[in-house]
Amino acid sequence: MLNNKKIRVIGVPLDLGQSRRGVDMGPAAIRYAGLEEYLVRTGYEVDDSGNIPVPIREHLGNKSALEFAPEITHVNQLVYNAAIKATDEGFCPIFLGGDHSIAIGSVGGMSCREPVGVVWIDAHGDYNIPETSPNGNIHGMPVAVLTGIGMPSLINTGKIGPKLKNSDIVFIGTRDLDYDEKTMLKKSSIKIFSMKEIDENGIASTVSSALKSLSHLRKLHVSLDMDALDPIYAPGVGTPASGGLTYREAHTLMEILSESGKVHSMDIVEINPVLDHRNQTAQLAVELAGSLFGKKIL
Repeated sequence: MLNNKKIRVIGVPLDLGQSRRGVDMGPAAIRYAGLEEYLVRTGYEVDDSGNIPVPIREHLGNKSALEFAPEITHVNQLVYNAAIKATDEGFCPIFLGGDHSIAIGSVGGMSCREPVGVVWIDAHGDYNIPETSPNGNIHGMPVAVLTGIGMPSLINTGKIGPKLKNSDIVFIGTRDLDYDEKTMLKKSSIKIFSMKEIDENGIASTVSSALKSLSHLRKLHVSLDMDALDPIYAPGVGTPASGGLTYREAHTLMEILSESGKVHSMDIVEINPVLDHRNQTAQLAVELAGSLFGKKIL
């Protein structure tokens, strides 16, 4: 559990990084599921700063996916600034997406003062660039952007240049990679703990190995895409992939990360209430955030 008992909630209802409508309602769904109350019961002071302003998609005209890059860059600059402000004021920020492109700003801001390790919990690699992406959707590119690969405008959000080294990132729960993305990841030094590793070694051993890979860093940022979980448990996502984390695997993952004492920030992204069943996915996200920030069975 963190020594810092202050959390700031920052909503980022960004839906321009992907094509399926509804993910902009993710922050509202998570709040409705009782995030603040859950964290308060866990012993935190919670400051909800509201939402970062995001352009309305219908007001931007008929654009291709990549043509939303200027708006995504602008929003992520605001997220970047909000991350720095939160940490400077003594808060641990939780960023509520929105699609996963918000991590360009959240991770960028969290790494501004000192390097951070990033635990990327996601069915997908998000390591595409415009030349390899099958659809041009920027929510499939943030890891590449953060490591300095891809569109310069996105890479240079906040301070100029890359925000992370490949050795500062671990993937957990990976199982659905695009063809060219897979080739690029094989050439990188990013540690990938796929569902195969979890099946073979168990979640506790896998998380222990992931933390060992990031032991050179003092702080961790956890970026949770809810499609990391199997759709049986988290149906309200835009890009579901079968064979994901179970309910207990996800909680155990969060509990072990919490016990490391290094977690200082979090993303919760890609919840689409339009596709959900009675807010099931948002409710699970709230529970997982609770486990990450110290809620225990005993």
